[in-house]
Amino acid sequence: MNKIDTNKAYQILWEKITSLSLAPGEILDIAALGDELQFSQSSIQEALRLLIHDHLVDAPPRGLFVADLHFSDLEKISTIRLNLETLAAQQAARNANADDFIILQSLCEEVAADTREHFELDQRFHQAIAQSAHNTYLEDTLKHFYGLSKRLWFIALPYLDFLPSAVKSHINLVTAIQNRNEPLAMEIMQSHIEEFYLKIREIISDKNLIGK
Repeated sequence: MNKIDTNKAYQILWEKITSLSLAPGEILDIAALGDELQFSQSSIQEALRLLIHDHLVDAPPRGLFVADLHFSDLEKISTIRLNLETLAAQQAARNANADDFIILQSLCEEVAADTREHFELDQRFHQAIAQSAHNTYLEDTLKHFYGLSKRLWFIALPYLDFLPSAVKSHINLVTAIQNRNEPLAMEIMQSHIEEFYLKIREIISDKNLIGK
């Protein structure tokens, strides 16, 4: 088995699932996916095994399916991410170096043209915070929950008109990190995450976008 092909297949399928190109509940045909993506069936099969571990693919006794989404997932995921992201902000304020400051400042200065770009900019910023914490285990765990969260966000994406103001809070957070102010960095991040998930929760509930 070619591990490089498996990793490539995994990344492509991860992106398709988390961006809802492969919809929740959709049947995953190994042979068809192999033909579409130009990978061997063994590479596709191993990639799907990894996605099962990520809770993005379900494997009942028969067949493979993109994991369903439920409203209760949002509550469970948001609770964990709130704690992890707040910890990442604290650790970034403690451990970030000059190179991290440059990256974070650069992201604060980027201008997004539409909601999709605002969303992507916000996520790149959160990934940069995780890297600035200089804790591999924390960063890897956040990546896992990013994949789970992303599907819920993409469902609400057409209605996310509040992202520009959310992105503005990045500037205050970077200032707190640069000043090594751990309590303030945690407070800003906690408020940022709580407000974001509250809006997502309201959108999904009001629009009845997914089942309970």
